Amino acid sequence: MDLFFNFPLLAALAGIVIAQGVKVPIHMVAERKFKPGLAFSTGGMPSSHSAAVAAVSTGIGLQEGFDSGLFAVSCIFSIIIMFDASGVRRQTGEQAILLNTLVKDFGSFMEEAKGWGKKGEYQKREELKELLGHQPIEVFFGALCGIIIALLLYQFT
Repeated sequence: MDLFFNFPLLAALAGIVIAQGVKVPIHMVAERKFKPGLAFSTGGMPSSHSAAVAAVSTGIGLQEGFDSGLFAVSCIFSIIIMFDASGVRRQTGEQAILLNTLVKDFGSFMEEAKGWGKKGEYQKREELKELLGHQPIEVFFGALCGIIIALLLYQFT
Protein backbone atom coordinates (compact mmCIF):
# COMPACT_ATOMS: atom_id res chain seq x y z
CA MET A 1 0.00 0.00 0.00
CA ASP A 2 2.61 2.51 -1.08
CA LEU A 3 -0.22 4.75 -2.28
CA PHE A 4 -0.90 5.82 1.31
CA PHE A 5 2.72 6.91 1.66
CA ASN A 6 2.90 8.92 -1.56
CA PHE A 7 3.76 12.33 -0.13
CA PRO A 8 3.05 14.49 -3.22
CA LEU A 9 -0.35 12.81 -3.64
CA LEU A 10 -1.25 13.26 0.03
CA ALA A 11 -0.11 16.91 -0.09
CA ALA A 12 -2.29 17.54 -3.17
CA LEU A 13 -5.34 15.90 -1.60
CA ALA A 14 -4.82 17.87 1.61
CA GLY A 15 -4.50 21.03 -0.48
CA ILE A 16 -7.85 20.36 -2.15
CA VAL A 17 -9.67 19.55 1.10
CA ILE A 18 -8.26 22.51 3.01
CA ALA A 19 -8.77 25.01 0.16
CA GLN A 20 -12.37 23.83 -0.35
CA GLY A 21 -13.09 23.90 3.38
CA VAL A 22 -11.69 27.39 3.93
CA LYS A 23 -13.97 28.84 1.21
CA VAL A 24 -16.95 28.78 3.58
CA PRO A 25 -15.46 30.93 6.38
CA ILE A 26 -13.80 33.28 3.88
CA HIS A 27 -17.13 33.84 2.13
CA MET A 28 -18.87 34.27 5.49
CA VAL A 29 -16.42 36.99 6.52
CA ALA A 30 -16.45 38.73 3.12
CA GLU A 31 -20.18 38.51 2.30
CA ARG A 32 -21.75 37.90 5.72
CA LYS A 33 -23.55 34.87 4.31
CA PHE A 34 -23.15 31.26 5.44
CA LYS A 35 -23.01 29.01 2.38
CA PRO A 36 -21.76 25.55 3.32
CA GLY A 37 -22.28 24.38 -0.27
CA LEU A 38 -19.22 26.38 -1.30
CA ALA A 39 -17.10 23.59 0.15
CA PHE A 40 -18.27 21.41 -2.74
CA SER A 41 -18.38 23.97 -5.56
CA THR A 42 -15.97 25.25 -8.18
CA GLY A 43 -14.54 28.75 -8.19
CA GLY A 44 -14.08 31.04 -5.23
CA MET A 45 -11.28 31.95 -2.85
CA PRO A 46 -8.86 30.18 -2.68
CA SER A 47 -8.56 28.06 -5.81
CA SER A 48 -8.43 24.39 -4.82
CA HIS A 49 -7.08 23.54 -8.28
CA SER A 50 -4.14 25.84 -7.65
CA ALA A 51 -3.69 24.51 -4.12
CA ALA A 52 -3.59 20.93 -5.41
CA VAL A 53 -1.13 21.48 -8.24
CA ALA A 54 1.12 23.74 -6.16
CA ALA A 55 1.12 21.16 -3.34
CA VAL A 56 1.94 18.26 -5.66
CA SER A 57 4.72 20.24 -7.35
CA THR A 58 6.14 21.32 -4.00
CA GLY A 59 5.91 17.75 -2.73
CA ILE A 60 7.76 16.45 -5.78
CA GLY A 61 10.39 19.16 -5.40
CA LEU A 62 10.92 18.31 -1.74
CA GLN A 63 11.18 14.57 -2.44
CA GLU A 64 12.97 14.44 -5.77
CA GLY A 65 14.79 17.76 -5.69
CA PHE A 66 13.87 21.08 -7.22
CA ASP A 67 16.42 20.44 -9.96
CA SER A 68 14.80 17.15 -11.07
CA GLY A 69 13.09 16.59 -14.38
CA LEU A 70 9.97 15.35 -12.58
CA PHE A 71 9.69 18.64 -10.71
CA ALA A 72 10.11 20.56 -13.97
CA VAL A 73 7.27 18.63 -15.63
CA SER A 74 5.04 19.03 -12.58
CA CYS A 75 5.78 22.74 -12.36
CA ILE A 76 4.96 23.37 -16.03
CA PHE A 77 1.69 21.46 -15.78
CA SER A 78 0.85 23.38 -12.60
CA ILE A 79 1.41 26.69 -14.36
CA ILE A 80 -0.81 25.60 -17.27
CA ILE A 81 -3.60 24.52 -14.91
CA MET A 82 -3.43 27.76 -12.92
CA PHE A 83 -3.39 29.83 -16.11
CA ASP A 84 -6.46 27.93 -17.33
CA ALA A 85 -8.25 28.41 -14.00
CA SER A 86 -7.82 32.18 -14.20
CA GLY A 87 -8.37 32.48 -17.94
CA VAL A 88 -10.58 30.12 -19.90
CA ARG A 89 -12.66 28.85 -16.98
CA ARG A 90 -13.18 32.39 -15.65
CA GLN A 91 -14.32 33.60 -19.07
CA THR A 92 -16.73 30.66 -19.28
CA GLY A 93 -18.25 31.75 -15.98
CA GLU A 94 -18.66 35.32 -17.21
CA GLN A 95 -20.35 34.04 -20.37
CA ALA A 96 -22.69 31.95 -18.21
CA ILE A 97 -23.73 35.10 -16.33
CA LEU A 98 -24.57 36.84 -19.60
CA LEU A 99 -26.46 33.83 -20.99
CA ASN A 100 -28.47 33.43 -17.79
CA THR A 101 -29.43 37.11 -17.98
CA LEU A 102 -30.45 36.74 -21.63
CA VAL A 103 -32.57 33.65 -20.86
CA LYS A 104 -34.35 35.46 -18.00
CA ASP A 105 -34.92 38.57 -20.12
CA PHE A 106 -36.21 36.50 -23.03
CA GLY A 107 -38.54 34.60 -20.70
CA SER A 108 -39.93 37.85 -19.31
CA PHE A 109 -40.41 39.22 -22.80
CA MET A 110 -42.26 36.12 -23.97
CA GLU A 111 -44.42 36.11 -20.84
CA GLU A 112 -45.51 39.67 -21.42
CA ALA A 113 -45.88 39.29 -25.16
CA LYS A 114 -48.02 36.19 -25.13
CA GLY A 115 -49.77 36.45 -21.80
CA TRP A 116 -47.80 33.67 -20.21
CA GLY A 117 -48.67 35.13 -16.82
CA LYS A 118 -52.11 33.52 -17.13
CA LYS A 119 -50.72 30.12 -18.08
CA GLY A 120 -48.82 27.55 -16.03
CA GLU A 121 -45.09 27.23 -16.18
CA TYR A 122 -44.23 25.30 -19.34
CA GLN A 123 -40.65 24.40 -18.77
CA LYS A 124 -38.11 24.52 -15.99
CA ARG A 125 -34.87 26.07 -17.13
CA GLU A 126 -31.62 25.14 -15.52
CA GLU A 127 -29.26 28.04 -15.13
CA LEU A 128 -25.69 27.69 -16.28
CA LYS A 129 -23.08 27.48 -13.55
CA GLU A 130 -21.52 30.93 -13.27
CA LEU A 131 -18.82 30.34 -10.67
CA LEU A 132 -16.39 28.25 -12.73
CA GLY A 133 -13.03 29.93 -12.83
CA HIS A 134 -10.92 32.12 -10.63
CA GLN A 135 -9.70 35.65 -10.38
CA PRO A 136 -5.89 35.81 -10.53
CA ILE A 137 -5.77 36.63 -6.79
CA GLU A 138 -7.76 33.44 -6.03
CA VAL A 139 -5.26 31.41 -8.07
CA PHE A 140 -2.35 33.08 -6.28
CA PHE A 141 -3.72 32.33 -2.82
CA GLY A 142 -4.65 28.79 -3.87
CA ALA A 143 -1.07 28.18 -5.01
CA LEU A 144 0.31 29.76 -1.83
CA CYS A 145 -2.03 27.57 0.23
CA GLY A 146 -0.81 24.44 -1.58
CA ILE A 147 2.85 25.29 -1.11
CA ILE A 148 2.38 25.99 2.59
CA ILE A 149 0.39 22.78 3.10
CA ALA A 150 3.07 20.70 1.37
CA LEU A 151 5.85 22.33 3.40
CA LEU A 152 3.96 21.75 6.67
CA LEU A 153 3.12 18.14 5.85
CA TYR A 154 6.69 17.44 4.80
CA GLN A 155 7.81 18.20 8.35
CA PHE A 156 5.78 15.18 9.54
CA THR A 157 7.16 12.63 7.06
